[in-house]
Amino acid sequence: MSALGAAANNPREQLILVNGADREIGFLSKEECHQGAGRLHRAFSVFLFNSRGELLLQQRSAAKPLWPLHWSNSCCSHPRQGESVEAAAQRRLTEELGLSAKLRLLYKFEYQAAYGQVGSEHELCWVFAGFTDEEPHADAGEIAAWRHVSPGSLDTEIAANPAAFTPWLKLEWADITARYLPQLLAAADRN
Repeated sequence: MSALGAAANNPREQLILVNGADREIGFLSKEECHQGAGRLHRAFSVFLFNSRGELLLQQRSAAKPLWPLHWSNSCCSHPRQGESVEAAAQRRLTEELGLSAKLRLLYKFEYQAAYGQVGSEHELCWVFAGFTDEEPHADAGEIAAWRHVSPGSLDTEIAANPAAFTPWLKLEWADITARYLPQLLAAADRN
């Protein structure tokens, strides 16, 4: 794992607490934010498509405390204090995948999901989409595996084995396919 990636896995890293309107209300450690039912904090998810319209998925590292070895979207994490969400998304693309891409904000939403008795996510999540044909150079401390998948294949896989995927991927993918996918695929074809 890179030193930058290790910093992102620090349970004492301070996350940005927000209210339902995405206004900052304080800071709390990553570990404390994910205990019990979770504390609402700012986060982001990135969906990267290639020119064939395939989505880059990552399998979370076995070392992740929440949803280890589950398949998820291309990249997800948290902004740091004083860092814009857009800058944080670009930083984590580089740290986790060795990639850069122009990103477009699609929408924001709040969700809460429990991982058994281990802890929970409770995030106000900014969802971005971008395009690249570059191959990832994944940080093994963050990502166990990665692959590209067509939208139809992902729909089939989620329907057949929903437990293999992170809850935020399933929620976000449902919104993306319902509201944004035709425009994203058209844009992927032009890139």
